[in-house]
Amino acid sequence: MSMINLTINGIPCQTPKGTTILQAARGNGIHVPSLCHLKDVHKYGTCRICVVEQVGAKNLQASCMVEAQEGMEIYTHSERVRKARKTLYQLMISDHNKNCLSCLRNQDCELQALGRELAVQDDPYAGDEPYHGLVDVSESITRDTTKCILCRRCVTVCNEIQTVSVLNAQNRGFDTKIAPVTGMKLGDTNCSFCGQCVAVCPTGALSSTVHEDRVWKALESHKHVIVQTAPAVRVAIGECFGLEPGTIQTGRMVAALRQMGFYRVFDTNWAADLTIMEEGTEFLQRFASVLDGGEATLPMITSCSPGWVKFCENHFPEQLDHLSTCKSPHTMMGAVIKHYYAKKLGLKPEDMFVVSVMPCTAKKTEIARAEMMNDGLPNVDAVLTTRELGDMIRAHGINFLNLPEEEFDNPLGQSTGAADIFGTTGGVMEAALRTVYEIITGRELPFPNLHVSPIVGLEEIKEATIKLENVKPEWSNAEGFEVKIAVTSGLRGARKLMEQVEAGTSPYHFIEVMGCPGGCITGGGQPRTFHINETRKARMEAIYREDEGKPLRKSHENPDIKAFYEDCAGEPGGHWSHEYLHTHYTKRGLFNEMTDEHFVVEKD
Repeated sequence: MSMINLTINGIPCQTPKGTTILQAARGNGIHVPSLCHLKDVHKYGTCRICVVEQVGAKNLQASCMVEAQEGMEIYTHSERVRKARKTLYQLMISDHNKNCLSCLRNQDCELQALGRELAVQDDPYAGDEPYHGLVDVSESITRDTTKCILCRRCVTVCNEIQTVSVLNAQNRGFDTKIAPVTGMKLGDTNCSFCGQCVAVCPTGALSSTVHEDRVWKALESHKHVIVQTAPAVRVAIGECFGLEPGTIQTGRMVAALRQMGFYRVFDTNWAADLTIMEEGTEFLQRFASVLDGGEATLPMITSCSPGWVKFCENHFPEQLDHLSTCKSPHTMMGAVIKHYYAKKLGLKPEDMFVVSVMPCTAKKTEIARAEMMNDGLPNVDAVLTTRELGDMIRAHGINFLNLPEEEFDNPLGQSTGAADIFGTTGGVMEAALRTVYEIITGRELPFPNLHVSPIVGLEEIKEATIKLENVKPEWSNAEGFEVKIAVTSGLRGARKLMEQVEAGTSPYHFIEVMGCPGGCITGGGQPRTFHINETRKARMEAIYREDEGKPLRKSHENPDIKAFYEDCAGEPGGHWSHEYLHTHYTKRGLFNEMTDEHFVVEKD
């Protein structure tokens, strides 16, 4: 690697050629404050807080934008620089909403933290009139423009990383605002509600729409309030209480929920095992039909991620037949609780209130869909993000770190390791393969420790070919065949794979799509992180540790799943399953701001 020499604050430094001044400084242990810059996300020098003084240059330089050059002399905290940063900050807050005490980000606001670092104690540029703006509340995301500092992180993540292209800078100069086209409300746009914009917002301008009040009210009502928790929550909830990313807190989380007064604490992992039985059966039926010369839509694509489903409905509405008809695990669980478990208890479904604790903001929109209702009742009544659960635990006065380890309630609490890995990219596919391979061949999936290594990791698109040999005769007369699979996380990768599907060139039989980069472990409702890849890796490794620590690691081995089918559903893909565990999708198309209508895209 070619290195260059420069001087920063009088200290000789080296940095790899091609790095910015900001990277050079931080790589040599020299702190330069910044705001809009976010590693691996946004680097466009919008806020200018990272300015530095270069000897010989007339103007201060935005260190995140200027490449370090041989022989440069840089000063990061000269008097000129400190004054400039302070003025830039004061201008930034001149029309900013200062109701900080009631802001959700009060204890977690990058703007406040920067003000303390810059020692800003006054607001000389504040206008005579209070802040102007609007509060736009959708099912999943709340947008408060009075708190927006125009850093454009959300624009970058929406347009470049997720390729949804809903948020953009509108107008110019003092009239600039970050908004959907023509000032539309977010809920009326092509937004996937993945919440990645919320995850990177440095202030309270973007937040998940809070369901805490409806859960508190339910807990105080006569209803039987049941909670379920997703696999990715247990490896992140500890961060809300100062623990390192990837610290598994399953037992304490269960104990906290029980102390909060929930009637039953169930595990969404049970429903993840159920999903594998339903989705695996669906794939086998489609694949077997094609092997026999029949017709079936392949590749089949997973449907666990509601952000991905919404993206597909908007951008690829003619390809919806490729999606599995399975509901996501938490809505399956809600249907089972209200239409199976309630009956076992002798209760009415309407007396059950189901709360899902999810790493995801899109789940909030998902539960409001008519497709996620049965017998006139929503499958799930409220969704708490991991961050919201952390807030509620504190509000309840619970000392989380001193809690004992407790177990989930049964019969909807036992799960296999295959369910745990649903929380990370590649996990749904691997869980499905563990079951599908064994059903077809009668043998265990031939990968070390059951991990399909080609699809493990954080790469945007991963692929593998699974060879099935000496298959059971009831599945095929052929001696063997191959299943080509692909896995992607993040909607940019989904777009790439769907363009192949749309063009008829996709080589795959089965595709897993998760809407957030890295999967649910970095969903829009998880604790925020500014070391994205490091945190994703720690959470992912914890997910696999949780899997490897389970006595049962294949969904079809779960005895409670077997008992459920014997007692209620009959068999995977049967009549009860199709009524309560499967769904359909809507051809939405893209929004046309000129006509205020959605249209199905016609592509060449």
